Amino acid sequence: MPNHVQRGEYEISTDSELLDVAIIHAFLAQSYWSPGIPRSVVERAISNSLCFGLYRGAEQVGFARVITDKATFAYLADVFVLEAHRGKGLSKWLMQIIEEHEDLQGLRRFMLATKDAHDLYKQFEFRELANPSSMMEILKPDVYRQAL
Repeated sequence: MPNHVQRGEYEISTDSELLDVAIIHAFLAQSYWSPGIPRSVVERAISNSLCFGLYRGAEQVGFARVITDKATFAYLADVFVLEAHRGKGLSKWLMQIIEEHEDLQGLRRFMLATKDAHDLYKQFEFRELANPSSMMEILKPDVYRQAL
């Protein structure tokens, strides 16, 4: 069941029918973390995640998605607020709504990766890895270029 939360002229919703995939794709394709990502990959990621759209009226101005089993683990990804709407506390509000979402309570681990937003996420109890040597990854930084 989608959640909708209003604050002034802005709204956050988990209703995937409201998402503007064109805006999401355009932002992500230019971001440092997913340059050149194909639209089909964005669509598949959205359909398999718990998504939070940030809107001003009918215009999508922000986004975040959480990959989760809704019981033990979650990974926060693709968080953004469009430039014209920054500086209004919207990213903090978006994080508050994510933190309070009923499907994300009682998790053992909630992770994310960021290059430049540590101060924001630290306000929501995210910290550097306690034991980085226990974490492993498969990283394919050029995978989107190969998909073309």
